[in-house]
Amino acid sequence: MKQKEIVTLQRSLLPDTEALLNKQVEMEGKSSAYYLSMASWCHMMGYANAAKYLYTHADEERMHMMKIFQYVNEAGGHAIQPEITGIRHNFNSLREVFELILEHEIKVTKSINNIVDHAFSVKDFATFSFMQWYVTEQREEETMSRRALELFEIIGEEGVGLWTIDQELGKLHAAADTGA
Repeated sequence: MKQKEIVTLQRSLLPDTEALLNKQVEMEGKSSAYYLSMASWCHMMGYANAAKYLYTHADEERMHMMKIFQYVNEAGGHAIQPEITGIRHNFNSLREVFELILEHEIKVTKSINNIVDHAFSVKDFATFSFMQWYVTEQREEETMSRRALELFEIIGEEGVGLWTIDQELGKLHAAADTGA
């Protein structure tokens, strides 16, 4: 069944596309809250560099949310402020935090790819083009998450291992900021 086009002078988004984008707004908002919660836990546990990394990451996720939010409204849609609930506040280890981050970033990548696939299939090339930034960003997010987890394998968690990992997370964070 061919989807009825509802593109007018006031609206350039199809309802299905708007729904997918609003779902992504929610995912990015939850990502921000999730990383903020992780940052607080790291801070409380004395992992200052991990906390800094995650505070910054929480801000970036909110920026990702706002970018989509504004796009939806500018395209004549109605962006919906997500309800943020169910955020975990306690973790078993620093390693678990970074394992959860990678799992989450993979879910975000799948969601982004779904939007891109949808936009292409309905010939919404404006949304397809807009989402390319997110495709690239997700590749970077997953790479950073994998590098962070590799630190646990390379350094180990015994003795000064966790302290060293926290120091290296600060360097990883600084390298990401400079684009190195």
